[in-house]
Amino acid sequence: MPRQAQFEELLRQLSAVGAVKRELGRRLPPECPPGSAAVLTLLERHGDMRLSRLAELLAVDISVCSRHVSHVAGRGWVERLPDPDDKRSRLLRLTGAGHDQIADLSRRSTALLSEWLEDWSDEDVTRLTELMTRFRQSFGDCRRTGTTTQDTQ
Repeated sequence: MPRQAQFEELLRQLSAVGAVKRELGRRLPPECPPGSAAVLTLLERHGDMRLSRLAELLAVDISVCSRHVSHVAGRGWVERLPDPDDKRSRLLRLTGAGHDQIADLSRRSTALLSEWLEDWSDEDVTRLTELMTRFRQSFGDCRRTGTTTQDTQ
């Protein structure tokens, strides 16, 4: 398959992966929609942070991020603390209940993937994970350097 056709097929498959991700989101408990789950996941992964940093990681406007944070804070999953470096700002931190919610979401999502991929071998799942990790890292490298195909031509 010529290289251009390979990338066109890859784009189609990425679109389909988006549909899988949306389906996973639909299977989340109603009290924790995908935006809320993303907030919890990022706070668990990166630790305490300001709202502006969270919005940056989510790649959303700060007003959208603020709504997500209000939702999870209202459920007691996140607390807002004074920022020791800037008393006018607040840091967001997962609470014990937030960690419990993340654990529940992880169990649910893992069970769904296990069900959907039950006919896959362990080696196939491992290989897919390795390739997706490599792909994500390559994407991250492009974002950090700010290069595009047009820049290099």
